[in-house]
Amino acid sequence: MKSVFVCKVILPFILLVLVFMPFGCSSFNQPGETAAEGHRRHQRITRINQQEMMADIDTVLMLDEPSRLTDKRIP
Repeated sequence: MKSVFVCKVILPFILLVLVFMPFGCSSFNQPGETAAEGHRRHQRITRINQQEMMADIDTVLMLDEPSRLTDKRIP
């Protein structure tokens, strides 16, 4: 009974994932969008994702807080 479930349900799902996974969302173009506009949109999304990732890394490493060291010499 279990092998029938695997053959009829799980294998087709795995095949669909393997077929559509490499394409991602790039295969679905926006209506009325030229190739140059799509390329600019992808560049913008990539740039924003990189900025957010760097902000998260800075937060984890506590690099986003100002230094509390003084520039005055204390005797």
